Amino acid sequence: MFFTTAQVSISRRTHRFAVGAFFFLQGFLFASWASRIPIIQQQLGLSDGALGSILLALPMGLMTSLPLSGWLVGRFGSATILRIVAPLYALVLPLIGLVHHPWQLVGALFLFGTVGNIHNIAVNTQAVGVEELYQRSIMSSFHGLWSLAGFTAAALGSYFISLDLSTFTHFCINGAIALILMLLSQNSIMARDINQGTDQPLFAWPDRTLMQLSIVAFCSMICEGTMFDWSGVYFHKEVHAPESLTTLGYVAFMSTMAGGRFVGDWLAARIGTKRLVQTNGLLITTGLLVSVFFPYLVTATIGFLLVGMGVSTIVPLVYGAAGRSKTMSPGMALAAVSSVGFLGFLLGPPLIGFIAEAASLRWSFALVAVLGLCNSFLIGRVKT
Repeated sequence: MFFTTAQVSISRRTHRFAVGAFFFLQGFLFASWASRIPIIQQQLGLSDGALGSILLALPMGLMTSLPLSGWLVGRFGSATILRIVAPLYALVLPLIGLVHHPWQLVGALFLFGTVGNIHNIAVNTQAVGVEELYQRSIMSSFHGLWSLAGFTAAALGSYFISLDLSTFTHFCINGAIALILMLLSQNSIMARDINQGTDQPLFAWPDRTLMQLSIVAFCSMICEGTMFDWSGVYFHKEVHAPESLTTLGYVAFMSTMAGGRFVGDWLAARIGTKRLVQTNGLLITTGLLVSVFFPYLVTATIGFLLVGMGVSTIVPLVYGAAGRSKTMSPGMALAAVSSVGFLGFLLGPPLIGFIAEAASLRWSFALVAVLGLCNSFLIGRVKT
Protein backbone atom coordinates (compact mmCIF):
# COMPACT_ATOMS: atom_id res chain seq x y z
CA MET A 1 0.00 0.00 0.00
CA PHE A 2 1.35 3.44 -0.97
CA PHE A 3 0.89 6.62 1.03
CA THR A 4 0.84 10.20 -0.21
CA THR A 5 3.29 12.73 1.18
CA ALA A 6 0.48 14.37 3.14
CA GLN A 7 -0.55 11.05 4.69
CA VAL A 8 3.01 10.26 5.75
CA SER A 9 3.38 13.77 7.19
CA ILE A 10 0.14 13.47 9.16
CA SER A 11 1.19 10.06 10.45
CA ARG A 12 4.56 11.19 11.72
CA ARG A 13 3.09 14.35 13.25
CA THR A 14 0.59 12.19 15.13
CA HIS A 15 3.42 10.00 16.45
CA ARG A 16 5.42 13.08 17.40
CA PHE A 17 2.56 14.65 19.35
CA ALA A 18 1.83 11.37 21.14
CA VAL A 19 5.45 10.71 22.13
CA GLY A 20 5.78 14.36 23.15
CA ALA A 21 2.79 13.87 25.45
CA PHE A 22 4.59 11.04 27.25
CA PHE A 23 7.71 13.21 27.62
CA PHE A 24 5.46 15.90 29.12
CA LEU A 25 3.88 13.30 31.41
CA GLN A 26 7.26 12.16 32.72
CA GLY A 27 8.54 15.67 33.38
CA PHE A 28 5.26 16.68 35.00
CA LEU A 29 5.26 13.79 37.46
CA PHE A 30 8.92 14.11 38.42
CA ALA A 31 8.69 17.88 38.89
CA SER A 32 5.57 17.43 41.03
CA TRP A 33 7.71 15.53 43.54
CA ALA A 34 10.54 18.09 43.30
CA SER A 35 8.22 21.02 44.03
CA ARG A 36 7.34 19.57 47.44
CA ILE A 37 10.82 18.53 48.63
CA PRO A 38 11.35 21.50 51.01
CA ILE A 39 7.96 20.94 52.65
CA ILE A 40 8.48 17.18 52.96
CA GLN A 41 11.90 17.83 54.48
CA GLN A 42 10.33 20.11 57.11
CA GLN A 43 7.44 17.76 57.82
CA LEU A 44 9.79 14.83 58.45
CA GLY A 45 12.32 16.96 60.35
CA LEU A 46 15.20 15.99 58.06
CA SER A 47 18.61 17.64 58.06
CA ASP A 48 20.34 18.28 54.71
CA GLY A 49 22.49 15.18 55.24
CA ALA A 50 19.49 13.02 56.12
CA LEU A 51 17.61 14.29 53.08
CA GLY A 52 20.63 13.53 50.92
CA SER A 53 20.75 9.98 52.25
CA ILE A 54 17.05 9.45 51.56
CA LEU A 55 17.37 10.87 48.04
CA LEU A 56 19.77 8.00 47.31
CA ALA A 57 16.69 5.79 47.08
CA LEU A 58 15.95 7.27 43.64
CA PRO A 59 19.29 6.30 42.02
CA MET A 60 19.12 2.94 43.79
CA GLY A 61 15.79 2.34 42.08
CA LEU A 62 17.31 3.40 38.77
CA MET A 63 20.36 1.15 39.06
CA THR A 64 18.24 -1.81 40.14
CA SER A 65 15.86 -1.34 37.21
CA LEU A 66 18.48 -0.79 34.46
CA PRO A 67 18.73 -4.45 33.43
CA LEU A 68 14.97 -4.84 33.77
CA SER A 69 14.28 -1.75 31.66
CA GLY A 70 16.43 -2.91 28.78
CA TRP A 71 14.99 -6.40 28.86
CA LEU A 72 11.38 -5.24 29.01
CA VAL A 73 11.72 -2.74 26.16
CA GLY A 74 13.70 -5.20 24.06
CA ARG A 75 11.31 -8.07 24.71
CA PHE A 76 7.90 -6.38 24.51
CA GLY A 77 8.60 -3.10 22.70
CA SER A 78 8.51 0.43 24.06
CA ALA A 79 4.84 0.99 23.14
CA THR A 80 3.61 -1.87 25.30
CA ILE A 81 5.86 -0.89 28.18
CA LEU A 82 4.75 2.75 28.05
CA ARG A 83 1.08 1.77 28.20
CA ILE A 84 1.77 -0.26 31.35
CA VAL A 85 4.34 1.83 33.17
CA ALA A 86 2.91 5.33 32.57
CA PRO A 87 -0.19 4.74 34.73
CA LEU A 88 2.00 3.08 37.38
CA TYR A 89 4.21 6.18 37.45
CA ALA A 90 1.13 8.37 37.95
CA LEU A 91 -0.15 6.13 40.75
CA VAL A 92 3.16 5.95 42.62
CA LEU A 93 3.34 9.76 42.98
CA PRO A 94 0.48 10.01 45.53
CA LEU A 95 2.20 7.36 47.65
CA ILE A 96 4.96 9.88 48.34
CA GLY A 97 2.34 12.24 49.74
CA LEU A 98 1.25 9.61 52.27
CA VAL A 99 4.64 9.15 53.98
CA HIS A 100 4.94 9.98 57.69
CA HIS A 101 8.35 8.44 58.41
CA PRO A 102 11.73 8.61 56.65
CA TRP A 103 11.77 4.86 55.93
CA GLN A 104 8.44 5.19 54.13
CA LEU A 105 9.89 7.97 51.96
CA VAL A 106 12.84 5.72 51.10
CA GLY A 107 10.50 2.97 49.89
CA ALA A 108 8.29 5.34 47.92
CA LEU A 109 11.25 7.02 46.22
CA PHE A 110 12.83 3.67 45.35
CA LEU A 111 9.62 2.64 43.62
CA PHE A 112 9.28 6.07 41.99
CA GLY A 113 12.85 5.80 40.63
CA THR A 114 12.34 2.25 39.36
CA VAL A 115 9.13 3.00 37.47
CA GLY A 116 10.48 6.35 36.26
CA ASN A 117 13.59 4.76 34.75
CA ILE A 118 11.58 2.13 32.87
CA HIS A 119 9.42 4.95 31.50
CA ASN A 120 12.53 6.96 30.60
CA ILE A 121 14.12 4.18 28.54
CA ALA A 122 10.84 3.39 26.79
CA VAL A 123 9.97 6.99 25.88
CA ASN A 124 13.48 7.76 24.58
CA THR A 125 13.31 4.62 22.45
CA GLN A 126 10.06 5.98 21.02
CA ALA A 127 11.78 9.30 20.29
CA VAL A 128 14.52 7.55 18.31
CA GLY A 129 11.83 5.96 16.16
CA VAL A 130 10.10 9.27 15.50
CA GLU A 131 13.44 10.87 14.57
CA GLU A 132 13.89 8.11 12.02
CA LEU A 133 10.60 9.15 10.40
CA TYR A 134 11.70 12.79 10.21
CA GLN A 135 15.29 12.03 9.12
CA ARG A 136 16.54 14.94 11.23
CA SER A 137 17.15 15.74 14.88
CA ILE A 138 14.05 16.60 16.89
CA MET A 139 15.25 15.23 20.23
CA SER A 140 15.70 18.72 21.67
CA SER A 141 12.02 19.52 21.18
CA PHE A 142 11.00 16.36 23.08
CA HIS A 143 13.20 17.34 26.00
CA GLY A 144 11.75 20.84 25.73
CA LEU A 145 8.34 19.35 26.46
CA TRP A 146 9.84 17.53 29.45
CA SER A 147 11.15 20.85 30.74
CA LEU A 148 7.91 22.67 29.96
CA ALA A 149 6.12 20.05 32.02
CA GLY A 150 8.51 20.72 34.89
CA PHE A 151 7.78 24.44 34.67
CA THR A 152 4.04 23.71 34.66
CA ALA A 153 4.30 21.38 37.66
CA ALA A 154 6.41 23.93 39.56
CA ALA A 155 3.87 26.69 38.91
CA LEU A 156 1.04 24.41 40.02
CA GLY A 157 3.06 23.44 43.06
CA SER A 158 3.48 27.09 44.07
CA TYR A 159 -0.25 27.66 43.62
CA PHE A 160 -1.23 24.58 45.64
CA ILE A 161 1.21 25.53 48.41
CA SER A 162 -0.33 29.03 48.56
CA LEU A 163 -3.73 27.33 48.99
CA ASP A 164 -2.25 25.26 51.84
CA LEU A 165 -3.23 22.10 49.95
CA SER A 166 -1.80 18.89 51.39
CA THR A 167 1.00 17.10 49.55
CA PHE A 168 -1.20 14.02 49.07
CA THR A 169 -4.06 15.99 47.52
CA HIS A 170 -1.60 17.89 45.30
CA PHE A 171 -0.06 14.63 44.04
CA CYS A 172 -3.47 13.02 43.46
CA ILE A 173 -4.54 15.93 41.25
CA ASN A 174 -1.31 15.84 39.24
CA GLY A 175 -1.45 12.06 38.94
CA ALA A 176 -4.98 12.30 37.56
CA ILE A 177 -3.86 14.89 34.99
CA ALA A 178 -1.07 12.55 33.87
CA LEU A 179 -3.47 9.61 33.57
CA ILE A 180 -5.82 11.60 31.34
CA LEU A 181 -2.90 12.68 29.14
CA MET A 182 -1.76 9.06 28.80
CA LEU A 183 -5.23 7.83 27.85
CA LEU A 184 -5.50 10.48 25.13
CA SER A 185 -2.09 9.63 23.63
CA GLN A 186 -1.46 5.90 24.10
CA ASN A 187 -3.02 4.77 20.79
CA SER A 188 -0.90 7.12 18.66
CA ILE A 189 2.64 6.20 19.76
CA MET A 190 5.00 4.19 17.53
CA ALA A 191 3.78 0.59 17.42
CA ARG A 192 7.19 -0.85 16.56
CA ASP A 193 10.72 0.14 17.58
CA ILE A 194 13.74 0.37 15.32
CA ASN A 195 15.45 -3.05 15.11
CA GLN A 196 12.70 -4.65 17.19
CA GLY A 197 12.67 -8.37 16.63
CA THR A 198 16.32 -8.56 15.55
CA ASP A 199 19.04 -10.51 17.35
CA GLN A 200 20.79 -7.39 18.65
CA PRO A 201 22.04 -7.74 22.23
CA LEU A 202 20.16 -5.75 24.85
CA PHE A 203 23.44 -4.38 26.22
CA ALA A 204 26.78 -3.63 24.57
CA TRP A 205 29.91 -1.84 25.74
CA PRO A 206 29.96 1.68 24.21
CA ASP A 207 32.99 2.89 22.25
CA ARG A 208 35.24 5.79 23.32
CA THR A 209 33.10 8.48 21.72
CA LEU A 210 29.96 7.21 23.41
CA MET A 211 31.79 6.99 26.73
CA GLN A 212 32.87 10.63 26.37
CA LEU A 213 29.34 11.68 25.49
CA SER A 214 28.10 9.73 28.50
CA ILE A 215 30.43 11.67 30.81
CA VAL A 216 29.24 14.99 29.36
CA ALA A 217 25.63 13.92 29.93
CA PHE A 218 26.53 12.76 33.45
CA CYS A 219 28.07 16.13 34.41
CA SER A 220 25.23 18.12 32.88
CA MET A 221 22.53 16.07 34.53
CA ILE A 222 24.16 16.37 37.95
CA CYS A 223 23.63 20.12 37.52
CA GLU A 224 20.08 19.51 36.35
CA GLY A 225 19.28 17.14 39.20
CA THR A 226 20.71 19.61 41.71
CA MET A 227 18.37 22.30 40.43
CA PHE A 228 15.39 19.97 40.63
CA ASP A 229 15.95 18.70 44.15
CA TRP A 230 17.78 21.54 45.90
CA SER A 231 16.67 24.81 44.31
CA GLY A 232 13.71 25.14 46.69
CA VAL A 233 15.87 24.28 49.71
CA TYR A 234 18.55 26.76 48.56
CA PHE A 235 16.02 29.58 48.26
CA HIS A 236 14.61 28.70 51.67
CA LYS A 237 17.88 28.33 53.61
CA GLU A 238 20.43 30.50 51.78
CA VAL A 239 18.33 33.14 50.00
CA HIS A 240 15.80 33.29 52.89
CA ALA A 241 12.91 33.72 50.49
CA PRO A 242 9.35 33.85 51.84
CA GLU A 243 7.63 30.45 51.82
CA SER A 244 5.44 31.43 48.89
CA LEU A 245 8.58 32.24 46.84
CA THR A 246 10.74 29.21 47.66
CA THR A 247 9.94 27.76 44.23
CA LEU A 248 10.91 30.99 42.41
CA GLY A 249 14.43 29.76 41.63
CA TYR A 250 13.07 26.45 40.37
CA VAL A 251 10.53 28.21 38.14
CA ALA A 252 13.24 30.56 36.81
CA PHE A 253 15.51 27.62 36.03
CA MET A 254 12.76 25.62 34.34
CA SER A 255 11.54 28.56 32.23
CA THR A 256 14.90 29.20 30.55
CA MET A 257 15.63 25.49 30.35
CA ALA A 258 12.36 24.84 28.49
CA GLY A 259 12.81 27.85 26.23
CA GLY A 260 16.40 26.92 25.40
CA ARG A 261 15.43 23.41 24.38
CA PHE A 262 12.83 24.61 21.89
CA VAL A 263 15.52 26.60 20.04
CA GLY A 264 18.36 24.15 20.66
CA ASP A 265 18.34 22.47 17.24
CA TRP A 266 18.31 25.87 15.50
CA LEU A 267 21.19 27.21 17.60
CA ALA A 268 23.27 24.07 17.02
CA ALA A 269 22.82 24.48 13.25
CA ARG A 270 23.95 28.11 13.46
CA ILE A 271 27.05 27.90 15.69
CA GLY A 272 27.78 24.16 15.87
CA THR A 273 27.12 21.54 18.51
CA LYS A 274 30.48 21.73 20.28
CA ARG A 275 30.53 25.51 20.51
CA LEU A 276 26.97 25.56 21.84
CA VAL A 277 27.75 22.98 24.53
CA GLN A 278 30.91 24.89 25.51
CA THR A 279 28.89 28.10 25.82
CA ASN A 280 26.28 26.28 27.87
CA GLY A 281 28.93 25.03 30.28
CA LEU A 282 30.13 28.59 30.88
CA LEU A 283 26.53 29.71 31.51
CA ILE A 284 26.08 26.98 34.13
CA THR A 285 29.24 28.02 35.95
CA THR A 286 28.45 31.74 35.80
CA GLY A 287 24.86 31.28 36.99
CA LEU A 288 25.76 29.09 39.94
CA LEU A 289 28.61 31.34 41.06
CA VAL A 290 26.33 34.38 40.93
CA SER A 291 23.88 32.48 43.16
CA VAL A 292 26.66 31.44 45.55
CA PHE A 293 28.38 34.81 45.93
CA PHE A 294 25.18 36.88 45.87
CA PRO A 295 22.51 34.77 47.65
CA TYR A 296 19.75 37.34 47.42
CA LEU A 297 16.31 36.97 45.87
CA VAL A 298 16.96 38.95 42.66
CA THR A 299 20.57 37.91 42.03
CA ALA A 300 19.96 34.24 42.84
CA THR A 301 16.97 34.22 40.50
CA ILE A 302 19.11 35.71 37.72
CA GLY A 303 21.75 33.06 38.43
CA PHE A 304 19.20 30.27 38.18
CA LEU A 305 17.95 31.73 34.88
CA LEU A 306 21.50 31.45 33.51
CA VAL A 307 21.85 27.87 34.77
CA GLY A 308 18.62 26.95 32.99
CA MET A 309 19.97 28.38 29.73
CA GLY A 310 23.18 26.44 30.18
CA VAL A 311 21.65 23.09 30.99
CA SER A 312 18.91 23.37 28.34
CA THR A 313 20.51 21.90 25.23
CA ILE A 314 23.47 19.84 26.44
CA VAL A 315 21.64 16.55 27.00
CA PRO A 316 19.47 16.71 23.83
CA LEU A 317 22.55 17.49 21.71
CA VAL A 318 24.50 14.68 23.35
CA TYR A 319 21.61 12.27 22.74
CA GLY A 320 21.45 13.38 19.10
CA ALA A 321 25.19 12.78 18.67
CA ALA A 322 24.85 9.37 20.32
CA GLY A 323 22.04 8.46 17.92
CA ARG A 324 24.46 9.00 15.01
CA SER A 325 26.92 6.43 16.38
CA LYS A 326 28.76 4.39 13.74
CA THR A 327 29.33 1.41 16.03
CA MET A 328 25.93 0.88 17.67
CA SER A 329 22.31 1.19 16.62
CA PRO A 330 20.62 4.49 17.54
CA GLY A 331 18.46 2.87 20.19
CA MET A 332 21.34 1.03 21.83
CA ALA A 333 23.63 4.08 21.79
CA LEU A 334 20.92 6.29 23.21
CA ALA A 335 20.14 3.80 25.96
CA ALA A 336 23.81 3.62 26.96
CA VAL A 337 24.31 7.39 27.12
CA SER A 338 20.94 8.19 28.70
CA SER A 339 21.45 5.57 31.41
CA VAL A 340 24.78 7.09 32.48
CA GLY A 341 23.40 10.62 32.20
CA PHE A 342 20.27 9.87 34.20
CA LEU A 343 22.44 8.23 36.85
CA GLY A 344 24.14 11.61 37.28
CA PHE A 345 20.73 13.25 37.50
CA LEU A 346 19.81 11.04 40.44
CA LEU A 347 23.19 10.66 42.16
CA GLY A 348 23.97 14.38 42.19
CA PRO A 349 21.27 15.52 44.65
CA PRO A 350 22.25 13.06 47.42
CA LEU A 351 25.90 14.09 47.06
CA ILE A 352 24.85 17.72 47.40
CA GLY A 353 23.17 16.84 50.67
CA PHE A 354 26.28 15.16 52.04
CA ILE A 355 28.50 18.13 51.10
CA ALA A 356 25.97 20.57 52.54
CA GLU A 357 26.00 18.64 55.82
CA ALA A 358 29.81 18.68 55.95
CA ALA A 359 30.29 22.28 54.81
CA SER A 360 27.32 24.30 53.54
CA LEU A 361 24.76 24.33 50.74
CA ARG A 362 26.60 27.22 49.09
CA TRP A 363 29.78 25.15 48.91
CA SER A 364 27.77 22.36 47.33
CA PHE A 365 26.50 24.67 44.61
CA ALA A 366 30.02 26.01 44.05
CA LEU A 367 31.22 22.47 43.42
CA VAL A 368 28.45 21.90 40.88
CA ALA A 369 29.58 25.10 39.15
CA VAL A 370 32.89 23.37 38.40
CA LEU A 371 31.01 20.69 36.45
CA GLY A 372 29.87 23.38 34.03
CA LEU A 373 33.48 24.00 33.10
CA CYS A 374 34.00 20.24 32.82
CA ASN A 375 31.27 20.15 30.16
CA SER A 376 33.01 22.87 28.18
CA PHE A 377 36.32 21.02 28.36
CA LEU A 378 35.06 17.48 27.73
CA ILE A 379 32.93 18.24 24.67
CA GLY A 380 36.00 19.63 22.90
CA ARG A 381 37.64 16.20 23.11
CA VAL A 382 34.69 14.33 21.58
CA LYS A 383 35.05 13.28 17.95
CA THR A 384 31.61 13.62 16.35
